[in-house]
Amino acid sequence: MQKSLVIVESPAKAKTINQYLGCEYIVKSSIGHVRDLIKSKSQNKENKKCLKENFNLKTDEKTILIKKMGIDPYQNWKAEYHIVPGKEKIISELKMIANQVDHIYLATDLDREGEAIAWHLKEVIGGDASKFSRVIFNEITKHSIKQAFENPGHINMHRVHAQQARRFMDRIVGYMISPLLWKKISRGLSAGRVQSVAVRIIVDRENIIKNFIPEEYWKLNISLFSKDQKKINMDVTHYQNKIFRPINKTQMYFAIEKIKKSLFTVKNYEEKIFYKKASAPFITSTLQQSASLHLGFSVKKTMFLAQKLYEEGYITYMRTDSNYLSQHSIKKARIYIKSHYGSDYLPKEPNLYSNKKHSQEAHEAIRPSDIEIKRINSDHLSSSAKKLYQLIWNQFIASQMQSVKYKSITITVVADMFKLQKNERVVLFDGWTRVLIEEKNIISEFPILKIGSLLFIDEVIPSQKFTKPQPRFSEGSLVRELEKKSIGRPSTYSVITSKIQDRGYVKIKKNKFYAEKMGEILTVRLKKSFSNLIDYNFTAHMEKKLDKVAENKIEWKNLLNSFFKNFSKQLEKAKKSPEEGGMELNNIVPTSINCSVCGKKMGIKTAVTGVFLSCLGYNNTEIKNRCKQTINLISLNDFNKEEDNTRQISLKSINRCKKCNMSMDSYFINQKLKLHICINNPSCIGYTLEKGVFKNPVYLSEIIQCEKCHTKMIMKTGPFGKFFICINKKCKNTRKILPNGEISDPKLEPISFPQLRCKKSDAWFILREGIAGIFFAANTFPKSRETRSPFVEELARFQHLLPEKIHYLSSGPIIDDNGNKTIVCFNRNKKTHYITSKKKGKFTGWLAIFTNKKWCVIKK
Repeated sequence: MQKSLVIVESPAKAKTINQYLGCEYIVKSSIGHVRDLIKSKSQNKENKKCLKENFNLKTDEKTILIKKMGIDPYQNWKAEYHIVPGKEKIISELKMIANQVDHIYLATDLDREGEAIAWHLKEVIGGDASKFSRVIFNEITKHSIKQAFENPGHINMHRVHAQQARRFMDRIVGYMISPLLWKKISRGLSAGRVQSVAVRIIVDRENIIKNFIPEEYWKLNISLFSKDQKKINMDVTHYQNKIFRPINKTQMYFAIEKIKKSLFTVKNYEEKIFYKKASAPFITSTLQQSASLHLGFSVKKTMFLAQKLYEEGYITYMRTDSNYLSQHSIKKARIYIKSHYGSDYLPKEPNLYSNKKHSQEAHEAIRPSDIEIKRINSDHLSSSAKKLYQLIWNQFIASQMQSVKYKSITITVVADMFKLQKNERVVLFDGWTRVLIEEKNIISEFPILKIGSLLFIDEVIPSQKFTKPQPRFSEGSLVRELEKKSIGRPSTYSVITSKIQDRGYVKIKKNKFYAEKMGEILTVRLKKSFSNLIDYNFTAHMEKKLDKVAENKIEWKNLLNSFFKNFSKQLEKAKKSPEEGGMELNNIVPTSINCSVCGKKMGIKTAVTGVFLSCLGYNNTEIKNRCKQTINLISLNDFNKEEDNTRQISLKSINRCKKCNMSMDSYFINQKLKLHICINNPSCIGYTLEKGVFKNPVYLSEIIQCEKCHTKMIMKTGPFGKFFICINKKCKNTRKILPNGEISDPKLEPISFPQLRCKKSDAWFILREGIAGIFFAANTFPKSRETRSPFVEELARFQHLLPEKIHYLSSGPIIDDNGNKTIVCFNRNKKTHYITSKKKGKFTGWLAIFTNKKWCVIKK
């Protein structure tokens, strides 16, 4: 029997596809990319050897850089590809099987990245080109796979070139700007063609927020009732035909006294019927936004779970910006709606949704592969994946349901020179909201008022307000902004949001993005020296050009040549001194604070780890005599719980720089000294020292002793925030500083339980503590990754092994009311353990919490 080799990207996808293909097919996974441009780590030794033997750094700097990048922009973009480390065995196996089969099907993902992986596989395996075919499918179902293998095609090299062009541009920017940033600003920095634009979006919003001056205004709500005692709340909207907006308490109470003496007459009562269509089925960006809003998932987590759902065959491909739905899927949805919700909920014609102007590919929207699967019962997927599937299922079904029918009611009341208004919507038919509850402030009935009838005052409710700046971006709203500005593509949103955090240029706090000082400095420098690189329009325009490369409308190397020519000019200029128009340096800003070690002045310095004070003696030309004294600066925002409460902020309370009048960032030096630094630092050298007795975080006034070796612990700042570390180099114990300023409890030391054996291996369990509380993990981790929650009966049995910190957990109920064994779980929001139970792998809803030194049972 003739056999064929089918290569996919992931083992999970291979397993699912294998179910639908016959025994004449061998399905194997490449586990992602098999070949890539050379990595800097793998060629460090080679570079050093070249430097010693052949190259002069001054004359051959270009040659060394090309060798590092793996691409040569001066030689028609010649690329040096290497097998991804660790993939040698996989490649060897694929080659061996390829030599034994009659045909090879490349079934990698259907986006450009998948197309590029297919091409790399073909190049690595080699052999007769006619032996290879490309198959693509939007969903992993028997129907789609059968169609794909009945109509195989060839690798689309235009799409491969588009992926290569993006990859080459990103590498040029990263490898050629990074050395400049290390030299001019700080070690460890890097720039990205798209990531730097995303950082700019967050930094620009940060500057708006910091420089925003709240303005006071008042609103007036009046509760009225009619003769038949029907109540209605109305807002005062106009006075003397102008918008009613008192700016202080005096103006408000003058208006209240006047309006109390007036007669309230219904001037207008208007009803209108309108319909609201459901929003389109999910595309990548809207799925990420909705998962962030409704489930609290990060963009990275959403895409990870969506990938799992796709590979298991539950949803269609998850990287798409198309709202298109196949006729087959629409037909299935309409049958389901009619049978489960009735004919009233089924539109006469299918709901169709238009794509955005520059939709990249003619893929389908994200939808369930099988509409009959409303909820996933499989144990192979996590509860989070199941929740995401439910979100996708609901959105798809709602998108094909009848519109919601509303009655819009507008009431206008006059009182002397005042005008009051009330707008309400009454639901007449719930339509798609039967499945997708998104509407808020909707009422089911409303009092009917006659024009000319009188109303009477029940209550006057004034409220003081303050204008607020635009909100900070969440991950979901940042994706929406990137999509709005046509920056990035569905496949890149997750990478963008992750990288800018990993680099330390922004941080997430309370689900909102905050710009770090280094992110602000980097953005300012790139704006001046590489204006095109982080210009919104330029970046969006480049995305459209890459789309044209994929459509064979632009030659990819011509696009790269044009980009590189302009980029090189800006790079050469940026390398010059600031006086000659080059990139500005990240200079240290001297202060009046004396160094406690050498007596010289301390200066304000910004690095990847944050803002701190550094002794100016560090710049001593004699390395032996350098003073390395530093002082940590604690940002007020690191522990201020009311940082976003702008209502009490006034113009006087905002610290303004005396040199440039911009706002200032505030830091603690110690309990008696604050430092206010201009947000334009180091371009502006303005700063202010404030003396006094300040309310400070707990950790500033406590002396921390290491619980392991009893040595003193000192505070440090790292990529993930501030922490305490033991000064004993042999110990290196750490304690985190929590967002509220408190120091985290000591970590639980791993406890070995040789008596408790693992099910999947010969290992035994060790009790560990992580961000999700205590758990059992195999002692052979990472060889065996088996983990589970502890049973309460196990903790009770080995109570003598438990530290005092978790001793109380062993005294909890061993079984629930129905005789099910109980387990220990952790509430991440409240940071507390609780006890619950499971039956056949599912939570029963039975709960017990520890309060007032005893266990209290809660039944759901």
